[in-house]
Amino acid sequence: MIVLGIEGTAHTFGCSFMNEKGEILGEAKDSYKPPEGWGIHPGEAANHHRAVNSDVLQKAFDSAKHKFDYFTLADVDAIAYSAGPGLPPCLKATLEFAQEIARKHNKKLVPVNHPVGHIEIAKLMTGASDPVVLYVSGGNTQVIAYAARKYRVFGETLDISIGNCIDTFIREAGLGYPGGPIFDELAKKGTRFLELPYVVKGMDTSFSGLLTAGLQKLKRGEKLENVCYSMQEVAYAMLVEITERAMAHVGKSEALVTGGVAASAKLNEMMRVMCEERGSKAYACPMKYSGDNGTMIAWVGALMLQSGFSPLPPSKCDLNSKWRTDQADITWMGD
Repeated sequence: MIVLGIEGTAHTFGCSFMNEKGEILGEAKDSYKPPEGWGIHPGEAANHHRAVNSDVLQKAFDSAKHKFDYFTLADVDAIAYSAGPGLPPCLKATLEFAQEIARKHNKKLVPVNHPVGHIEIAKLMTGASDPVVLYVSGGNTQVIAYAARKYRVFGETLDISIGNCIDTFIREAGLGYPGGPIFDELAKKGTRFLELPYVVKGMDTSFSGLLTAGLQKLKRGEKLENVCYSMQEVAYAMLVEITERAMAHVGKSEALVTGGVAASAKLNEMMRVMCEERGSKAYACPMKYSGDNGTMIAWVGALMLQSGFSPLPPSKCDLNSKWRTDQADITWMGD
């Protein structure tokens, strides 16, 4: 079985060919870069996806052909696409491209939940089997664990995501996008901890107050490095706390960090220390696959097809910008 995966929920458009064994046959992606000082503009990101989609697909196709004596789209069994959640204009551009290819080559489609893609590609790349998942990105902050055919959300942000918090802070400081790598580098140079709001409410977190307080410290003349260092310590401690509490609640012995913020070495180190103290194992999605990519969509598409999902004709497919992690059926894992 060969599945073509197409991702395009936000700033990244990606295509990947993958088989049912989890082998990546070919992949490529291209990311929209907003003007300096701006975040993602949904309409502009969608225009980017439309401008590069054919080129990205061709690059993925060319890399796949190196593994075959002969390979065409006729060899693809189905096309998986990111159906949500995400920015509606980007989702629409992605769906339209998937439908166009499907009609042209007489293929059917598999709608994939984007967060589930992040979870499953991280499990595949790390070998984690049944972890508590900390899913942290520009659009999401959730603590997740599998139970009874669903990925259950045990805790999440009450307002903005940790990725949004970091990106917004760095943008307001006059620096570039994405903010995560810049934020982490600046935090390494911090030498003084500043008091900032630590907000954990049960299993949920809040980052809007932390963002506001960090910007206020900066405007009052605190060194940028010290503000980043302090925000990092507080935010990541909040995330580790709710992950540990979820592990204790559900009795799982693995923790897995995935999503764009999984690229943070500091967060992964804090998670590793927590797990060692619990006698558990910490995993982090490799940087190449922690951000958005077509491979994670192809892999979930393959898992869905192997577990009995019937692919849909293009006319029956849609998008859902608010499709939550815990609303997707997980049919490939046992009870």
